[in-house]
Amino acid sequence: MDFKDTPEEAAFRAKARAFLDAHARRRSPGESRPLFDSEDPSVVAEAQRWQATKQANGWACLTWPVEYGGRGARPIEAVIWSQEESHYRLPPDLFGIGIGMLGPTLMAHGTDSQKQRYLTPMARGEEIWCQLFSEPAAGSDLAGLRTSALRSGEDWIVNGQKIWTSGAHYCRFGMIVTRNDAGVAKHAGLTYFIVDMQSPGIEIRPIKQVNGAAGFNEVFFSDVRIPDANRVGAVGDGWRVALTTLMNERASLSSGHYRPSVQPLLRMARGLELEGRPALESDDVRQRIADFHVRLRGVEHCANRTLTALSKGSTPGPEASIGKLVMAPLGQQLASFAVDLQGLAGGALDEDFDFQRAFLGSPAMRLAGGTDEILRNILAERVLRLPPEPRADKGMAFQDIPKGRS
Repeated sequence: MDFKDTPEEAAFRAKARAFLDAHARRRSPGESRPLFDSEDPSVVAEAQRWQATKQANGWACLTWPVEYGGRGARPIEAVIWSQEESHYRLPPDLFGIGIGMLGPTLMAHGTDSQKQRYLTPMARGEEIWCQLFSEPAAGSDLAGLRTSALRSGEDWIVNGQKIWTSGAHYCRFGMIVTRNDAGVAKHAGLTYFIVDMQSPGIEIRPIKQVNGAAGFNEVFFSDVRIPDANRVGAVGDGWRVALTTLMNERASLSSGHYRPSVQPLLRMARGLELEGRPALESDDVRQRIADFHVRLRGVEHCANRTLTALSKGSTPGPEASIGKLVMAPLGQQLASFAVDLQGLAGGALDEDFDFQRAFLGSPAMRLAGGTDEILRNILAERVLRLPPEPRADKGMAFQDIPKGRS
């Protein structure tokens, strides 16, 4: 692995830093990322302004083709930009789902008219997108979804429910996977659409989370009409299109957006008293912090293999899936240890208690982008070439799969 920038990468990093210095404020050492309320319209507007500023200056959607509002940059340059941007006090990134997952899906499977209509406004931040995949009855089995789409002339009539839809309350468009044919195997009867979130028949209900946030939503569809022109891919080919979205989702989740650190834990342990002395003087505490540090460094070095591959123009290997599988539980364990270390104060939750928010929010990271079990299966089957798990419903029509009590 090569940990140093090439001369070209160093020049790109300097340009990125100069732009950020001119348009944003660098966070001071030890300053945590600011908390934003995505339910506040002014926060959404501020995020859109920052996205528009980046796009107008060539710093948005770096790897996208120029004709769609990008820069045509190399993947390693997008990584460098993300690294530099993380050091500044900026509004929340409300565009990761659209730009990181749905934009690439449209480029791979959309029609020319769909690309021309949606990609540039997405890159500018003018239209924010959400992902309508998960359903209450399907769990981790996306192919078990039940939201139906029935053809009616030039439209499709959609009925059903989606859940855990991040940002649905402020998004203009979404990507939805539906079941158009229950008489075939579950993976074969799916169709993928673009949906206007302001369509009649859509009801969005925020879900209040245990950490006080309400970024997730339930979304109900009652006879919602979606034009056939909004179909992405062929009828019945929704699973293949959805896999493109999921692959981009896992790559974005493992690319450093969620990266816990031991530094806040060290600062807390220095100032926290345990049995009459600083907690950091305890052998047990130091051992746990050292263990977290070693494991985080291991993930970092694994990620560096991906960066090395990108820098050389190669295709990364399975490191992204490994990183997400290891990092999410590790972040949960680190936050749990910090809360325990605080004793009775660990039960408090206010604006100064970052570890409590991390502890309450960390389980979601083990679900988003594929559960731990799903990722283990992917690594086992596609990397280690182990035989797949037996499936009792393989080849069975979806309508014949036992559904349990209704």
